[in-house]
Amino acid sequence: MPEAPRHNLPAEPNRFVGRERDLDDLRGLFGETRVVTLCGVGGIGKTRLALRVAAGLVDGYPGGVWLVELARVSRPDQIVQEIARVLRVREESGRPLLDTVTARLRDLRCLLLLDNCEHLVDGCAELAAELVACCPRLSILATSREPLRIASELIWRVPPLDLPEMGYADAESVQLFMDRAAAAGTRLGYDTLPDVVRLCQALDGLPLALELAAARTSLLSPGQIADRLDDRFALLTTGGRTAPARQRTLLATVDWSYDLLSAKEQVLLRRLSVFARDFDLDLAEQVCAEPPIAQAEIVDLLGGLVDKSLVLCDEERRRYRMLETIKRYAMKRLERAGEREVVRERHLTVLCDLQERHFTTEMVRPGVPWPERLECLMAGKQLLDDQRAALDWAAESGNAGLGLRLCAASTALLPISGNLTEIVGWIERLLSLDLSPVPDEQIAQGKAYLAYGLEARDELSRSLEVATESLAGLGENGEDGGDGGDYAFTRCVMHSLVVIVLLRMGRIDEALHHAERGLAEATESGDAWNQAAGLAGLSAVALTRGRLREAQRLGDEALARACEHGHRWLMARMAAQLGAVAEARGDLETAKSQYELAVPWLCELGSDSELARCLARVGRVAAMLGEFAVARERLADSLALSRQTGQRQGVARCLAGLSVLAEHEGDLDGAVLAAAAAATLRESIGQHSATIRIEELLSRARAKLGEGRTASLWSRGRAMSPDAAALQVLSGERPASPPPVAAEPVRHSLLTVREQEIAGLLTRGLSNRAIAEELVISPATVARHIANIMEKLGYTSRAQIAVWAAEHPSASA
Repeated sequence: MPEAPRHNLPAEPNRFVGRERDLDDLRGLFGETRVVTLCGVGGIGKTRLALRVAAGLVDGYPGGVWLVELARVSRPDQIVQEIARVLRVREESGRPLLDTVTARLRDLRCLLLLDNCEHLVDGCAELAAELVACCPRLSILATSREPLRIASELIWRVPPLDLPEMGYADAESVQLFMDRAAAAGTRLGYDTLPDVVRLCQALDGLPLALELAAARTSLLSPGQIADRLDDRFALLTTGGRTAPARQRTLLATVDWSYDLLSAKEQVLLRRLSVFARDFDLDLAEQVCAEPPIAQAEIVDLLGGLVDKSLVLCDEERRRYRMLETIKRYAMKRLERAGEREVVRERHLTVLCDLQERHFTTEMVRPGVPWPERLECLMAGKQLLDDQRAALDWAAESGNAGLGLRLCAASTALLPISGNLTEIVGWIERLLSLDLSPVPDEQIAQGKAYLAYGLEARDELSRSLEVATESLAGLGENGEDGGDGGDYAFTRCVMHSLVVIVLLRMGRIDEALHHAERGLAEATESGDAWNQAAGLAGLSAVALTRGRLREAQRLGDEALARACEHGHRWLMARMAAQLGAVAEARGDLETAKSQYELAVPWLCELGSDSELARCLARVGRVAAMLGEFAVARERLADSLALSRQTGQRQGVARCLAGLSVLAEHEGDLDGAVLAAAAAATLRESIGQHSATIRIEELLSRARAKLGEGRTASLWSRGRAMSPDAAALQVLSGERPASPPPVAAEPVRHSLLTVREQEIAGLLTRGLSNRAIAEELVISPATVARHIANIMEKLGYTSRAQIAVWAAEHPSASA
């Protein structure tokens, strides 16, 4: 796999000017302190300086330097979500996301750059303090208009650029202005220096103000710009005396720049503030082209805003964005103009229409070439931040209908590439609104995707309940409800989901019924996606019943339908199903080839959780085939992905695979340790371990290593961290034998009541499974108790415990 990136810092858009002493001082501070906050007025260059500092620190942080942009985050609870997104950590069921993020960062030497904290300063302060306390090797660089004010913080007040004395041209502010004027196509001669100096002094050395002024040099001389600024400052001072001087200066600069725009440019600038992040021309045309602006005018108006530095763009002018200071100014202007509600509603409607078109092309329409489907998938993912902003507006304005449509059409929130737990929150929020204007079928469609998210969170009973309600509301024949809502497609999807849920609940006959219904409806409508899913469900049912030939035949048909459709995610799922069937038949070579088939498809999609699962399967099967190098590489890659996304279930799956690898390499000690660590991790997230497989492993270990050593290893594995247990196998190191412990007299009170019960049952010669059945606990728990008893009594075998219990009947009664 390619080497993981060391940072996510953006490339510098233009030459960095000045602040060399600041850079050296700031980088040196991180050898002395762990939290540095760059404070200053908006537009003073905090973000640019922080990015430059962070870029120079990458080599000093092997765990990476990670930029977390908080400008678009609107609520304190979203701060940790944004950090998790940057770190590629996924939310887990039943575990606070902050715990998952902290676990990811705890042992890493890395730097987080929290940019634009001012509007969430309290939340940022609490989170930064928590992370620094729990993660001893973590450093934080923050930018904010005010300090975080936490105990470990060093506050760095970002000064303006150096101002010149009259007649001197070497000051930082002059250099910046001259550089940006040249970039705008204006070559300023020596004779303009007095006016440039006057202008820099008037703008107080603020970088944003200088850049905006430099952008106007194609129309006005530096002297004319300086003259106009003086008038603007006088007007602002009389209207807002309580604002800090620099804030008044910056606001005057932006006001002045805004007032110089044409009327239509002003309208467009205001409307562009509705976008959450960067945008393209097509999106701007669809959202912003309302009277008095025609769609055909957008391209020239947008170009004018770029020329004036109020909108930034990439080199190809394909993606556009606004500086946060300008964006916030434009948002206030939008509200003042009384356009906020209209433009945000337009934004929601356009996003809904766009995502529905993408969804239909990617998932539903037959005969679409894969590159076109992939393009729609990526386009939908690129709109995810704007989609979240649109959903926020849907909830705020009470427009549940459009909000539910947008959720149902978003591949980015579905299992192909998204975080299914997120869609649960959105749909629950929308379903809590007044639904009286919303058609029943649309509500049912929203519930369908809610059921998907609940299954991903292992809430099986509730998922089944919601899915059943959805099927009832979608109509018997799954009629298309119009308005972009493909209810027939959704109904088939629900049948497939119910199959998964029922199989997980052990209700095989009911699962069969839904698989047959879903396949019949998909076949009738010619829906290749759901035909493949229905056949896969029937294959899974047959596999569960042990009908391997039938499972193989149905799996082959499912893969053929998936290939006919062409979506790589669907093909990968079908290949994995065939791998499971081959593995059940004992055909490990075929199982490995089927799992391997899915790997490049999942890599292309960037579906990390599915890829981690597939790599773990490849590694496990390769280990059983004796291909140890391949097994070690695949399991290590899977483990890394699972750790990056914060998925403990994936880590447990890797540990189980590493246990198989260790045993086949002849390392029974490592096999027991990894299996024990996997069992502990699964229990911690409420999942049952594969007790039969574990008992078989422990039986082989007892026969070869002895009862005492096996129990001791199991106990040690239960106490090991998942990372330590994985490293034990991946490194190929063998655990040292524990030193012999001399038996000494022990008081009965050293054993717990449960341990005394188990010691007494050992006198009857019962196995771990028999003891577990009698005490209604798991065999793994019995093994752990026996290991604890051995450690407390200093024994190395079950027989010694039995003798002790017989000699001390009162202790084991």
